[in-house]
Amino acid sequence: MDERALDKSPRVSKHPFLKAHATGIGFLLVVLLLVGVLLYMTISWMWDDQRLPLSKMVVQGDLHHVTAKDVQRSLANLGHLGTFMSQDVDTLQKAVLTIPWVAHASIRKQWPDTINVFLTEYHAEAIWNGNELLNNQGKVFNGDIGQLQGSRVKLYGPKGTSVQVLDLWKEINPKFHRLGLNISSLVLNQRGAWQIILGNGVRLELGKDALHERIARFLSLYKQLGTKADKVSYVDLRYDTGAAVGWLPNEESKQESKND
Repeated sequence: MDERALDKSPRVSKHPFLKAHATGIGFLLVVLLLVGVLLYMTISWMWDDQRLPLSKMVVQGDLHHVTAKDVQRSLANLGHLGTFMSQDVDTLQKAVLTIPWVAHASIRKQWPDTINVFLTEYHAEAIWNGNELLNNQGKVFNGDIGQLQGSRVKLYGPKGTSVQVLDLWKEINPKFHRLGLNISSLVLNQRGAWQIILGNGVRLELGKDALHERIARFLSLYKQLGTKADKVSYVDLRYDTGAAVGWLPNEESKQESKND
């Protein structure tokens, strides 16, 4: 018997299914390719310096010493600002932090071409070593001393001692104020010895040791001087007890005459 004659089961062709499946895959690949091309073109357009340059700037903050022109000059030092997509915010922030008086800077990019700059300025608590400034925490910063409104105490000390000197001034200044005195300068020299210059010109030599005891000794002595206090030139407190008082030239002559 012919085997081909016995095989009467219908045969199903798979070709139409495969063809449809291949067509679907091909369509999907075309769609993905088009999406990829569009995405690439969009990103290239956004990164093109000629398309979305950062051309606007908004400066905010409670500012008394820093101006928008200062910010513009600091950013101009970068040479060229990129686009909204390409420009790194950290680079902008580092540039702005080089501006004198700027304590903190927060920078955000705003679509499509704007830089928002929010600044916080230092508050100058004291003048440090004649040409720098200190904030309330004793941090040294640069700023134009000529821009200061009102007077500031002048503090001096070796490098790295700004916090120590400022903290001592904060501690002792109220004690002098209670007697109507003002500390004009507080000096810590290289040898570790302290000196105070009062607003009335009197110089206090305190030395290295027993600092607070010697300050208390001066305040007690000042009360005893009474009307003679404004004739004092300096007070040397570098003794275990007592103090040496130096008088202004005219008063010193009177003291000598009395002694004679």
